[in-house]
Amino acid sequence: MRTSCVVVNLTWIIGGSAAVEIAERFAFYGVSANLITYLTGSLGEGNAAAAAAINAWNGVSQLLPLLGGALADSWLGRYRTILLASLLYILGLAMLAFSTLISTGGNQCSSAAVAGGKTCPPSTLRVAFFYISLYMVAVAQGGHKPCVQAFGADQFDPSDPEESVSRSSFFNWWYFGMCGGTAVTLVFLSYVQDNIGWGLGFGIPCVVMACALAVFLLGTRTYRYYVSGSKKGVVARAGEALAAWRNRAKSIPLLPPASQECHPTATSAPEFSTGVEEDEQVVGKAGLVEQAKGIVRLFPIWATCLIYAVALAQSSTFFTKQAGTLDRRIGDHIQVPPAALQSFISITIVAIIPVYDRVIVPVARRYTGVPSGITMLQRIGAGMVLSLVSMVIAALVETRRLRAARDAGLVDKAGVPVPMSLWWMVPQYVLFGAADVFTMVGLQEFFYDQVPDKLRSLGLALYLSIFGVGSFISSALVSGIDRATAARGGSWFSNNLNRAHLDYFYWLIAALSALELLAYGYFAVTFKYKNKNKGALLATSTSC
Repeated sequence: MRTSCVVVNLTWIIGGSAAVEIAERFAFYGVSANLITYLTGSLGEGNAAAAAAINAWNGVSQLLPLLGGALADSWLGRYRTILLASLLYILGLAMLAFSTLISTGGNQCSSAAVAGGKTCPPSTLRVAFFYISLYMVAVAQGGHKPCVQAFGADQFDPSDPEESVSRSSFFNWWYFGMCGGTAVTLVFLSYVQDNIGWGLGFGIPCVVMACALAVFLLGTRTYRYYVSGSKKGVVARAGEALAAWRNRAKSIPLLPPASQECHPTATSAPEFSTGVEEDEQVVGKAGLVEQAKGIVRLFPIWATCLIYAVALAQSSTFFTKQAGTLDRRIGDHIQVPPAALQSFISITIVAIIPVYDRVIVPVARRYTGVPSGITMLQRIGAGMVLSLVSMVIAALVETRRLRAARDAGLVDKAGVPVPMSLWWMVPQYVLFGAADVFTMVGLQEFFYDQVPDKLRSLGLALYLSIFGVGSFISSALVSGIDRATAARGGSWFSNNLNRAHLDYFYWLIAALSALELLAYGYFAVTFKYKNKNKGALLATSTSC
């Protein structure tokens, strides 16, 4: 009887929560992947301004899950948060589609544009309505993103040996399904947006999101729900913990001596009996201090992953603009949409995850003795190395593109395709996909597993905040470099990419990635896992 119940629950993990997550990714990437084309085309923004606007929006989208996770953990619960966020998502996408129907500058502008062969600038109303709708989508993701994956992981009973083992693979296969949906999105919707219309391109994700919400609701009676027994919310608990830690900072060191690490005393961080149950006992000041340490100790890992997020942000902005300048023909009649190249990231992930889960992990497990093959931090670091290599290749490819434009005499002919195939850009996308298999999935599991057990939604929000802050850093870099280089007579992000220097920008990110990797390696080898069975990283000196 119990087995049949487990099967039903796991079925709804795939059919319910996974369906709404895949639809959410379909909707989000349906908006974000080709957004720079819409901003520089229909809304008439420059390359640097459009990239900065997209990075700022992405930053807000990835930081709001901190608030959404806190609300879910302390008040609404994950199920209600998913439901409300999905409804807001549907409304935002519908408004986004409607914004494309708002007229431009009026009849006089339209007549003048037709007479002069130019395109009218969009009206202020249209721009304002578009950005309001766009940020509604960001708010919706803030509630949706930190809860759906945690809600899916909650369906596994950590006290059951079989389900506990399955949870580790859950993160791999969850990302597999999500990226499979994303690959379809990037090919299909980018074609619709470029060749049919933006209204339909934004409207289809709205319909898909509504259908997925209906599927999610069908599983309501079979989901496992975990109700907090604490009277205080996550913000109040975090505030008390940090206050208690601050008051004791003068008398208690943040890190215990090595002898205490090897032989924990009564002041060691408390062990939790399960992954999702709430502790009914009142936590004293010592416990609050340990909870504060449990969050703060993750900060070095969080901070040393930010440049990875900066590098990843380029795949949906400048990579797409580069692809638009190349020869994108397949045969005589087919033109590949520039944003469709991003599908190679998802296709690579879909191809590698089964190999990683079924081949690499079992082989690595024989040599390391770690159940997951390699530790979470090793996995994250491997992806960061691949990201660094991807940025180096991107810089080399851009250098070749600029040379091809000069050789063909196209430096001042931005509208003419450069005689260079867009397939030259595929390797950098493939490497980013491989990097995601290691770093993105590793970060998801790390921040779910290593935060205090009561704050798992907030833990996944912390993971997302890496990409939010990274997007803001990218936006600041683009804006600052654009002003500095434009003042000297030639912006690195000129609207004419044949006169720009994206290759310099990519080399800068590669250099920053190398420095970040060194810092990450230091903090990774000194990190202590909360769960002792995770093992020491690379048999480091931190082991006793």
